[in-house]
Amino acid sequence: MSNEIERLLVAGASGDTGRELLRQLRSVDVQVRAMTRSPNKERELSEEGADEVIVGDLLDPADASRAVADCDAVLCAVGSSPGLDALLGGDLVDGVGVENLVYAAVAAGVEGFVFESSIGVGDSREGMPAALRLPLWHVLNQKNHAESVLRTSGLSYTVIRPGGLTNAPATGNVLVGEGGESVSGSIPREDVARLMIAALFTPDAENRTFEVVSREGQRGTARGVVEIDWQVPGEHEIEIEE
Repeated sequence: MSNEIERLLVAGASGDTGRELLRQLRSVDVQVRAMTRSPNKERELSEEGADEVIVGDLLDPADASRAVADCDAVLCAVGSSPGLDALLGGDLVDGVGVENLVYAAVAAGVEGFVFESSIGVGDSREGMPAALRLPLWHVLNQKNHAESVLRTSGLSYTVIRPGGLTNAPATGNVLVGEGGESVSGSIPREDVARLMIAALFTPDAENRTFEVVSREGQRGTARGVVEIDWQVPGEHEIEIEE
């Protein structure tokens, strides 16, 4: 991915990971466009650090195209709220919404796309306990489809699959696995946001899929742990121990 990023989109900006992305992007020299489905969140997102806020629904391809117009990169942290669609089926922002955003990003000439997926998706399914995985089967399937669309899109991409997300402070001490059944456990959203931002500027992360947990949140035996030289330009470097 390119170091010449002038404007980027944070999709899912009103979610917990999205808000953390906005806060951390304050120290990166880029213009930040935030996208949310909630009109009443515009002021809050501006206060969190967004230079521009767009209200729209990624299930609408036209809204997806409007969101990525003139953007160089995308940080996608969308997620479905609990409800019947998530449990029983139907189009979800995790799947069709991300697919629309990927296609719009290709058409707009976006250079880099980082997608927050989840441990439990695809070949990482065993990293999520069955008691959690079963009720989330549709969400996980939708995320798996979105990952596949992104990988075959031609975009430079990174897929970050975090374990169970917490609101604890960042640990800066993260296990990064690759290969599906690699690591399992939990991780603070603050650590995930740091990795997502760093992935845009890290050549070693291009076109790869990582499972990530904090060392203190690790569960079981870690396999397939990889070392990545995470990078962010400017004075405020993001350091992640591995």
